[in-house]
This record gives sequence, structure tokens and C-alpha cells, in this order.
Amino acid sequence: QARLVESGGGLVHPGGSLRLSCAASGFTLEYYDIGWFRQAPGKEREGVSCISHSGGTTYIKDSVKGRFTISRDNAKNMVYLEMNSLKPEDTAVYSCAASHRLRAPTVQALCVRPEADYWGQGAQVTVSS
Repeated sequence: QARLVESGGGLVHPGGSLRLSCAASGFTLEYYDIGWFRQAPGKEREGVSCISHSGGTTYIKDSVKGRFTISRDNAKNMVYLEMNSLKPEDTAVYSCAASHRLRAPTVQALCVRPEADYWGQGAQVTVSS
């Protein structure tokens, strides 16, 4: 069955870095746009960064632009989120989601109004001194 599993979360000091990984199985990743979303306690889920099925187009939320980078390796069925210069306000549960490439008109649309086919269970990222 289709599955997404996140890894790489943890506790990091402000200014530190983490690399989140999203492992896909049970479906053909190259047919799906992928998004990274986060939800902090008491806040709504928000799209952080999204990438097209080919990897050719990306969207990055303004508040993380220049600090976060999304990438994917379809041959390895993996999607990554490199997070640098982390801030306490980046603390949240980070989840990856897969949306068939024909579903959302753009990757920005996926990030803003996700209609995903599959969701991972999430990885906690805590930025604290």
C-alpha cells in the first residue's frame, strides 16, 4: 500500500540545521508532486515548500526562503527538505504529502491548498536553546 515516512527531525539550537527525508513506497513517486507542510501547536497547517513531479519547479514559503531547500530523487523514491539557520518559530511537526501531478495546477497551489493523495505521519522539529 502507498506510504510516506518522514525522518530526520529532532532538537536543534537556533541557527542550526536539519535535513528531513520523506521515503515513498507503494506508488510511483515520479508521477506525484510533493509538498512539505508543518503544523505548530495551536496553529493551522501551512505549506512550507513544494516540488513538481519532475523536480523542475519548486515553491518556497517566503518566511523560509533562503534557509530551506526542497529536492527529490525519484530513482531512490526520496524527497528532502534541507533546513538551515533554523529559528524557534520553525518548531512544528513537519509532514510530507504526495499529490498526483494532474491534481494541482501549480506546485504553489499544492502548498497553499493541499489536496494530497497520501500523507506521512510527520516528524517533530524543535528549535530551542
